[in-house]
Amino acid sequence: MPESMRGLKRSHRCQEVINAAIGSEVTVMGWVAKNRVKGGIIFLDLRDRSGILQIIFEEEHCGKEVFAKAQKLRAEFCVAIKGKLEKRSGAANEELATGHLEVKARELRILSESETPPFHIEEDSKTKEELRLKYRYLDLRRPDIQKNIIMRSRIATVVRRCLSELGFLEIETPTLIKSSPEGARDYLVPSRVHPGKFYALPQSPQLFKQLLMCSGYDRYFQLARCYRDEDLRADRQPEFTQIDMELSFVDVDDVIEVNELLIKTIFKEVLDVDVKLPIQRMSYAEAMERFGSDKPDLRFGMELNDISTVASKCGFSVFKDAVSAGGAVKGITVSGQAGMPRKKIDALVEFAKGYGAKGLAYMAVENGGGVKSSFAKFLNESDINEIIDIMGAKEGDLMLFAADKKAICAQVLGALRVELAKELGLLNDREYKFVWITEFPLFEFSEEENRYKAVHHPFTMFMEEDMQYLESDPGRVRAKAYDIVLNGTEIGGGSVRIYQSDIQSKMFDILGLSKKEANERFGYLLEAFKYGVPPHAGLAYGFDRIVMLMAGAQSIRDVMAFPKVKDASDLMIEAPDSVEEKQLDELGLEIKKQ
Repeated sequence: MPESMRGLKRSHRCQEVINAAIGSEVTVMGWVAKNRVKGGIIFLDLRDRSGILQIIFEEEHCGKEVFAKAQKLRAEFCVAIKGKLEKRSGAANEELATGHLEVKARELRILSESETPPFHIEEDSKTKEELRLKYRYLDLRRPDIQKNIIMRSRIATVVRRCLSELGFLEIETPTLIKSSPEGARDYLVPSRVHPGKFYALPQSPQLFKQLLMCSGYDRYFQLARCYRDEDLRADRQPEFTQIDMELSFVDVDDVIEVNELLIKTIFKEVLDVDVKLPIQRMSYAEAMERFGSDKPDLRFGMELNDISTVASKCGFSVFKDAVSAGGAVKGITVSGQAGMPRKKIDALVEFAKGYGAKGLAYMAVENGGGVKSSFAKFLNESDINEIIDIMGAKEGDLMLFAADKKAICAQVLGALRVELAKELGLLNDREYKFVWITEFPLFEFSEEENRYKAVHHPFTMFMEEDMQYLESDPGRVRAKAYDIVLNGTEIGGGSVRIYQSDIQSKMFDILGLSKKEANERFGYLLEAFKYGVPPHAGLAYGFDRIVMLMAGAQSIRDVMAFPKVKDASDLMIEAPDSVEEKQLDELGLEIKKQ
C-alpha cells in the first residue's frame, strides 16, 4: 500500500546534498533508478531532476522492517528516504556530482509503486522514438532529456531578464487571429458564435508586434507560441516557440547590437561560453559565393571556388557549355582525401544529384604531385595548374566540381561541403560559430505565378541605394533584412519594416497586390499606419532551435516537453482525434466522407 509523506519534508534534491554537512540528517525523495543487494547491504540509486544519489540500507542501522521494505523496491517506485549523509565507504563514482557521497538510510516510505516500465529509463536510450513518445511522461525522466528541459527553462529565464534590463516590455499577442494565406498553411479554428467563419492560429505575431510599435511600446518581446501546418523535419514542429521582438526608432545596426548582447549573455550564463563581439557579418551575395548557402557553417573550410574562367577556354565540353549558357563551374577542395575510393566518390555523385546536379567531376593531387582526374584528358598542363592554384589544393587533396546554373552549383556544393564535413568528423557540437547574413534580395521571381514575391514579407524595407531599381529591375533590390546563423542553422531573422504609406503602396504594386487585396489581408495594419507610425524593426529567434544547438541535441523533439511526430500527431494523447457529432453541429460543420 502506498504510504503518506506526512511528517516528512524534503530537505534536499539528490544532487543538492553536496552542499550539506557530512554527518547531517537529510530527507530526499525521488524514483528508484537501480536497486541491488551485495554482501547483505542494499545499494539504491535514487533519481530526481537534479541527478542521482546512492542510498545504503543496512539492517543494523535501519532496522529489520525498513530493510525488508527496501528489498521489495523496484525500478521507478517513488520513495521518500531519511538518513545520515556520509562519505562513500567504497570506491567513488567520478561521473556523478554526488559520487563521493552516500546516504545511510534510517527511514523509508514507498509513496507509490510502479509497474515494469515499457523501456529502461537511461541516458542515450536506444529505444525507438515512437515508443518513447507514446510514454513521454516516462521518457521525460531520462537524465539527458531532463538536462535539456532544465536548460530550456534557464535560457528562457536569461532571455526575459536580459531583455527586461535592455528596456523591453513583455507583451502577449492573441492566438486566435485572422487567416492570412501567405507562407505555410494556417491551422484553422471554427467559430461557434460566428457560424461558417474561422480563426487562424498565428504563424508569428508579425502584424501585432508592428501594431504595438504604432501604439508607442517602443521595445516589445515575448516568448510566442506559433503554429504552421507544414511538413516536419528534425528542426520543425507544427507548434513551436519564438523569441519575438520589435523595436522603434532603430535601424539595422541597432537591432544587431541589442541581439549580440542577448546572445553573449545567454551563452555565457548558460554554457559559460564567451561569444566574441562583434559577430561577423556577411552579405547574402558573399555567403552564396563562398559557401553556396545563406546559412553557412563556418566551423570548417571547404569554401566554393569559381574556375569558370579556366572552364570557358578548356576542352572539356561539360564545363565549357555550362559557362557559355550563362552558368558557372565551381568546386570545393577536400583536404587529405586524394585517395578517396571511387566507390565513395560515386556515392557523393548520387548525393549531389539529389540536390539538382547532373553529376560531379573530380581531380586529385596525389602524393608526389601527380594528378588523377575524371576530365584531365580534356585539359592541358597549364589549365590543370591554374585550376589547382585557384582551388588552393596541395598534395593529398581532392577537388570536386559542379557545372550548371549558378544557383544549382551553389545548392549542390553548399550541401556537399556539409555532408563531407559530417562524414569526415569536422563538426564539433561544442564549437559555436555565429554569423550575421545581411542584404538579402527583397524579391524573388515565381515562374509558376509569373510575378515577383517577397523573400521575407511585404513590409520589409529595401536598402535606400537600391530604390532606383524598384520598378526597372526588382530582382536587383536588396532588403534591410538580416539572419543570425549558428553552425549552419538559421536561429533567427528579421528586418527593418516599411512605415511610409507611399513606399508600402509601391511594394504592393510590385507584388501584384491590388488595393482591395491588400486591405483584405492587412487592412487593420494599413489603417493603423495612418496615425503616426514610427520607424521600426524586429527579429524573431527559433527558441527550440537555439536550445537544440546549445544542448547538442539532434532534434528539437529532444528539447520540447511534449513534441509531435513526423505526421504532426501526438502518440501519447492520441491527437488529433475525431469529435462527437454534437460538437460538429454546434460549429455548423460536417465531415466530408473520403
